[in-house]
Amino acid sequence: MSGSMVFRNARMVLANEVVRGTLNAVDGRIASFQGGDTAEGTLDLEGDYLLPGLVEVHTDNFERHLMPRPKVHWAEMPALLAHDAEVASAGITTVFDALGVGEADTESLRGSTWHKVLATIDDCATRDLLRADHHLHVRCELPAPNTVELFEPFCGHPRLSLISLMDHTPGQRQWENIDLARIYYTGKKGWSREKFEHRVAEAGALQERYAAPHRKHFVDYCRTHGIALASHDDTTVAHVEQAHAEGASLSEFPTTLVAARAARDRGLSTVMGGPNVVRGGSHSGNVAAVELARNGLLDILSSDYVPSSLLGAAMRLVADDVFTLPRAVATVTSAPAKATRLNDRGSIAQGMRADLVQVHMTDMADGTQHAVVRSVWREGRRVL
Repeated sequence: MSGSMVFRNARMVLANEVVRGTLNAVDGRIASFQGGDTAEGTLDLEGDYLLPGLVEVHTDNFERHLMPRPKVHWAEMPALLAHDAEVASAGITTVFDALGVGEADTESLRGSTWHKVLATIDDCATRDLLRADHHLHVRCELPAPNTVELFEPFCGHPRLSLISLMDHTPGQRQWENIDLARIYYTGKKGWSREKFEHRVAEAGALQERYAAPHRKHFVDYCRTHGIALASHDDTTVAHVEQAHAEGASLSEFPTTLVAARAARDRGLSTVMGGPNVVRGGSHSGNVAAVELARNGLLDILSSDYVPSSLLGAAMRLVADDVFTLPRAVATVTSAPAKATRLNDRGSIAQGMRADLVQVHMTDMADGTQHAVVRSVWREGRRVL
């Protein structure tokens, strides 16, 4: 992106401090920033915060637009553009579209092929229709018979940057509490009670037959192709030890404090959901993200299923005196960028991409403040 921009009167959130001053962006990169003020040829932020563009490593939001109701398929292009606009309005300039592969039900998204979706992402990007920079995060359901087959369209795709290994077999990991699993699948997925009970009855056999060979397949793929690997819903120390031995760099949504501590001890970055922070706990009945944060075990936030929760959760951690503002902002910018090997973004520093977000704090009737995204720039170009 050619051209230059000067942002003045901005409260710039840096790695370890907040500095009120001026930032210069040239040809899509941050050229300089300094405290103090300047008057000419500038964009006045009027004291609003200037953050690095948010980096989202795991959002189901695109899937939600592709299937807004159970078995209701939406056209790929309008779904993508609606998803893209939503994440950009939340301050997200880099998004890992989390697409699941592996499901016996062929009418579900994760039991279908992703060829058209991938072609749509590439086409819209080529035609400069997207506000955010889109990467692919493939979520592989290990016990499903068709997981390897459905992964085929992603093989060698240049946007594929992250693979996570999932096992949603009821009775363990995220769904250790089968009653909560029943509520989720019959509520969100629209399953009948009979269908849920049938799937629970066959789940053990599918896990025993497919989980181990499928796990090896994807671990080998990540090693061969240099793709970042994440574990998912780690519950025990053994889960984390296995992920570490396989080369995982991320532990997504550990369900217990024990697992999160094990991840920290082995150098895995812990990812927790923004909705978990905003709501004050997990909808699955697992460990609260704030508890991990208070124990120094929260590295990265993900919006999961609510894009606006990414910034909201970071600011909630500040309001509750859990993190300083720079520390909270790092969980949604520099930490996810580093974990996914995107070393050209995620912080306000010379030479970094001019992915920037103007955030205004507005007072609420209850005495709290709410973060409002006013403007977003990706590589120096205003996209919101």
